[in-house]
Amino acid sequence: MAWTFLILAGLFEMLGVAMINKLHNGKNWIPAVLLILGFGASFLLLSIAMESLPMGTAYAVWTGIGASGGAVVGMLFFNESKDWRRILFIAMVLGAAVGLKLVS
Repeated sequence: MAWTFLILAGLFEMLGVAMINKLHNGKNWIPAVLLILGFGASFLLLSIAMESLPMGTAYAVWTGIGASGGAVVGMLFFNESKDWRRILFIAMVLGAAVGLKLVS
């Protein structure tokens, strides 16, 4: 169950990062509220996951999901570069997160 909370925490982290970009592009209260809710839920779920998972593993997976997910969201919704090398390194980050799951 801790891994489910950790994955959800990473997804909410992605929401928060996407809302930072939306807020930067246009001042509106909806992205600001979603940013606060996204990061708040992310931290809450991360803390729940860390009750069972080692801190180093949980934090590495959480940041990996947030960073790679943020990059994918940028490519899909904010017209960021879709260069094959960028996709390769995102896959490497996700592979490292899976590797941590396998050894935990």
